[in-house]
Amino acid sequence: MRNIAIIEAPSILGLKPGGVEKLPEALKAQGLLNRIPIVSKETITPPVYNPSRDTKTNILNPEEIRDFSIRLADAIQNQHEQKRFPLVLGGDCSIIIGCLLALRRVGRYGLFFIDGHADFYQPEASPTGEVADMDLAIVTGRGPEIITNIENLRPLVKDEDVVAFGYRDADEQIRNGSQEIKATDIHTIELSEIKNIGLKESATTELQKILKNGIDGFWIHLDADVLDDAIMPAVEYRMLGGLSFEELSKTLSILLASQKAIGMSIAIFDPTLDKDGTIARAFVNSLVKGFEEKEFTVKKKNQL
Repeated sequence: MRNIAIIEAPSILGLKPGGVEKLPEALKAQGLLNRIPIVSKETITPPVYNPSRDTKTNILNPEEIRDFSIRLADAIQNQHEQKRFPLVLGGDCSIIIGCLLALRRVGRYGLFFIDGHADFYQPEASPTGEVADMDLAIVTGRGPEIITNIENLRPLVKDEDVVAFGYRDADEQIRNGSQEIKATDIHTIELSEIKNIGLKESATTELQKILKNGIDGFWIHLDADVLDDAIMPAVEYRMLGGLSFEELSKTLSILLASQKAIGMSIAIFDPTLDKDGTIARAFVNSLVKGFEEKEFTVKKKNQL
């Protein structure tokens, strides 16, 4: 099994104060760090949250997100250079900016984006100005220069090197005037398509689409709201439907079976909405199952 470096990134800069910053502590309390092979642990502390929408960019905390992303990228790059697997515990989904900034510095990397939302809003269409609803647009180079072109490295990931997997908010996107993710070269597969095709075939096929581009590796981003609302109500923006815990485990095991998987971020789980810890416990069990060493042998036969 990989040597995993835990990086806690409890940022709410791309969302709002409420509880997602408690994600690292909640997962640790359920034994996550004792059940996967951890070799190091560090915390990147975010700056103070500003609740006012920036008048120039129409988003929340642009300077703070830029600065935090650079520090997070430094930490991830350091672990990557030591041949470790960074596992970033958020926080909100804006942490993905720092994750991909680290990789953009050193090569061409892809992104397997597992999220109940497409997160592809432009600032003027976003109801809130929260970067957590436009983070996929940001990392693919769409949006304000201050966070799309950090260190003059826009885009942090190319459209054709991205899979958006499991989202189910297409109707909501249309109502709010979001830019259309399917009008890009991003590989998209909605939840309904996954259910029709089958989980294993969907994940394997979509992964192959980015691996065939000759990327140096790929990052996995997991938003807890990709899970079925019936089992994961502890998120900020709830929607009916979603993946089961078993489906999440299988998706992760398929992705982690590839030696091209070089890191992962987890975001949006809100422990304040999980009073007795049962949701966190089930979430950790699902993650650990996805990381189990025996699952990594899946890849060796087909050389994903």
